[in-house]
Amino acid sequence: MDRSPVDTSLRLFAVLALASAAGCALAPGMRLDEDAAVRRGQETTKDPQFKVEPVTQALVKRLAEQGAVHPAPLTDPLAEEAAHYHYRVAPYDVLQVIVWDHPELTAPTGQFRSPEENGNQVHADGTMFYPYVGAVAVAGKTVEEVRQLLTDRIAHAITRPQIDVRVVAFRGKKVQVTGEVVAPTTIPVTDVPLRVQDALALAKGFTSESDFSRVTLSRAGTTFELNLQALYERGDLSQNWLLQDGDVVNVPDRSRNKVFVIGEVRAPQSRLMVRGRMSLAEALADTTGTTVGMSSAASSGTVVNWLDPTAANPAKIYVIRGSYDAPQIYHLDASSPDAILLAAQFPLQPRDVVFVSTYELSRFNRVILQILPTIQGIWQTYDIVQRTR
Repeated sequence: MDRSPVDTSLRLFAVLALASAAGCALAPGMRLDEDAAVRRGQETTKDPQFKVEPVTQALVKRLAEQGAVHPAPLTDPLAEEAAHYHYRVAPYDVLQVIVWDHPELTAPTGQFRSPEENGNQVHADGTMFYPYVGAVAVAGKTVEEVRQLLTDRIAHAITRPQIDVRVVAFRGKKVQVTGEVVAPTTIPVTDVPLRVQDALALAKGFTSESDFSRVTLSRAGTTFELNLQALYERGDLSQNWLLQDGDVVNVPDRSRNKVFVIGEVRAPQSRLMVRGRMSLAEALADTTGTTVGMSSAASSGTVVNWLDPTAANPAKIYVIRGSYDAPQIYHLDASSPDAILLAAQFPLQPRDVVFVSTYELSRFNRVILQILPTIQGIWQTYDIVQRTR
């Protein structure tokens, strides 16, 4: 029995509608498969309790207690030496030896010469020559120990000698300051204890691109990370270590301090964190921060990086952190406006990925848009066939 064109059209449309509904899994755009991520995390960590954690007040409080907001205090390995600091003479230093009532020994090149010119240089082997004494090993000794040594050695030539010793040129011990500072430089270690903050001040401070929450200190093949931001903002003196000869202090740039905001937002982008801090709410809504890879107009705050009202599903906002094999995934249900208070308290970390999922209806509509040309082509072909019968 022949069917009417209307019946045939309806049947054709129904088949295509069913096909498009089944094809939602192939809809354009990213989707987070929570079950797959949980299974992968459980297999990698061997932890059956591994799961996607909902963002709650209890979670925010726990992250704060774990140090996600404030880093733990450090222990300076030279803390004991710093408490009783004494400079020890090094090769290439210049010492000035003052022998009271004996100007020919105190200023042998003339009283109008500088102390450095009148001084005695410590040779590479750690010895220093002095009249009536000869070569004497002084490297590794404190100024007081050198004074006592010279007093004992010169006593055979001078009765009851009165000697004073000082370092007039510190050349033997140095530290380097590199990276994002105004004036990278080499700084001598002197008789005044030199700490990390002192060295950075002598390098004229940080540049605008510096990340002083991750200052590195390289010492004898080992690298330590110091949070100078905690020192400046909270007075955490445990981050301000004593420096010693050969140390290299490096201030990195802040290019790694960014988070990635993707999914159904108006402007998917990577965002630089301000002083290493950014909340989930700021990542989604802040328009005053600097953006990476966008025009100057966008970076000045003219682009609103908020949810796309036509496609975003505020009930499914995720923060993805860590490795692919075992990511930490946090889920925020922002379908209620008061959930933004939780987002404002949730601290992000560098390299976090913030993902906003898509409404199912929006995915369906995208499938329709994809197959609509095919439907139109089939219908036009069918219509032409019917007209030519």
